[in-house]
Amino acid sequence: MASFSRRRFVHALSGAAALAAIPRSGQTADYPSRPIRLVLPYGAGGAGDQIGRPWVDKMSSLLGPTFVEYIGGAGGAIGAATVAREEPDGYSLLLGNGSTQVIIPLTSKNPGYSVDDFRAIYRLINTALVFAVHPSVPAADLRELIAYARDNPGKLSYGTPGIGTGNHLVGESFKQQAGALDIVHVPYRGISQATNDLAGGQISLVIGVMSDQLKQLGEAGKVRLLAVTSEKRLSGAPEIPTAVESGMPDLRYEGWFGIFAPRHTDDAIVDRIAQATLVAMADPAMQANYRAQGIEPDIDSSPDKFQRIIDATTASLAPVIKSIGLSNL
Repeated sequence: MASFSRRRFVHALSGAAALAAIPRSGQTADYPSRPIRLVLPYGAGGAGDQIGRPWVDKMSSLLGPTFVEYIGGAGGAIGAATVAREEPDGYSLLLGNGSTQVIIPLTSKNPGYSVDDFRAIYRLINTALVFAVHPSVPAADLRELIAYARDNPGKLSYGTPGIGTGNHLVGESFKQQAGALDIVHVPYRGISQATNDLAGGQISLVIGVMSDQLKQLGEAGKVRLLAVTSEKRLSGAPEIPTAVESGMPDLRYEGWFGIFAPRHTDDAIVDRIAQATLVAMADPAMQANYRAQGIEPDIDSSPDKFQRIIDATTASLAPVIKSIGLSNL
């Protein structure tokens, strides 16, 4: 794969000048010669829109016409399966995440695709989950939450966007690592409803993606943010410690969204998309757009780096999925 220095992009003039810096060779000489489709495997208006549309806008100026198509259903499996079956020519891409690329293939008997049906191109963003409790829970950090849960088995409940989500798996991993805590899981259809119930005191705890909504509720004193699951503290919320800092060295999970192509897509095409994305992610405005949403842009990804992240996610979640019996969903 062609060498492409990040510094070279940071100092690129922008737009056409940056595109001219991207080398063309072999099968990329005429790529793209028609519009590129990015499949968002969820409905309009969600996180997929907030992450995918800025990328589409950038690719339209760097590579050529690029558009979004929504193919929702089955938690993202229908859209992912659709792209997996497309011609591996670089014109049908997927905005995938840990659910579509790891959890669904591990938990569903027949999702219509497998983990081996895609090539990772570039991780656009990563984000942490945050442990948020209602103010009535007498815990200022994870250590105190664990102590309270041990003394009050079955009294606490935690909300997630649903069974088998990364949020749910992190919650079960937390319980296991803390010594088989008795905390009741309450699955919702979305994290917003769970967060509203947390603020209203209907549930004790939410394990949700760090968001403006949770940050604002924390600032208003309606919830208390205890810890994030990222390796390092988030730049957008540096006051919240990590779970590692809170005495749980193995409680690490970063959600991510990134660009995927069908497995047999040519190396040269994958490289060209990855390099154009690197140009896009060097734009301070694009970075600010993502950070304003409470998510971290990845300004130095690549196909190889992204694949290693996917492999690490799989290795960390597979044992939890097996231990709680989700492999037959």
